[in-house]
Amino acid sequence: MTVIDAPVVSSALPRPSWIPSCAADETSPEPLTDRLPDLGDMEQRCWQMFLESSTRLLEMLNRRLVNTHQLTMFDFLVLNVLAKSRHGSARMGDLAQALVVRPSRVTQQIQRLEAEGLVRRSRSTHDGRGVIASITREGRVRVKPAAYTYGRDIRKHYLDQMPRNQMIAIGDSCRRVSAPLKGTVSPESRF
Repeated sequence: MTVIDAPVVSSALPRPSWIPSCAADETSPEPLTDRLPDLGDMEQRCWQMFLESSTRLLEMLNRRLVNTHQLTMFDFLVLNVLAKSRHGSARMGDLAQALVVRPSRVTQQIQRLEAEGLVRRSRSTHDGRGVIASITREGRVRVKPAAYTYGRDIRKHYLDQMPRNQMIAIGDSCRRVSAPLKGTVSPESRF
């Protein structure tokens, strides 16, 4: 396998402040190091760069959506899923699955969006126990310009930062990581 345009990863990366220091334990026979067990130096640096870049990107996208549209990124994602759905509606469980979060997280989010008049909840006509979330007219009005901001910022801060072959390679790598993990995350352990 040949790697084309592989990024150069500096061996002298600064330690991010949000990663706890591995202090030596007085009872341990060897002092702990900054290295994670089972990861080589290059693997650890690449993992660290992934964590740092994805955290910074998601935080920036969230901040831009809040400042520009008064929607958190999760607000936007929920509204976007509903807006793109066949009838502007989805079962709450399906929303949780699509967003890879616990059903209770979706319930809290929908309650908040409902209080703002962006969605409404109703009982399923097919299953009396099921709850359906539907985007309102006001929700559609709010999500449309937010989608432009979101897409523009993804292009500027993510896609434009690499050549097309790297973008495709990263997308393929993410698919390879995600595919075997589908179904391994229980609803209780989702964020």
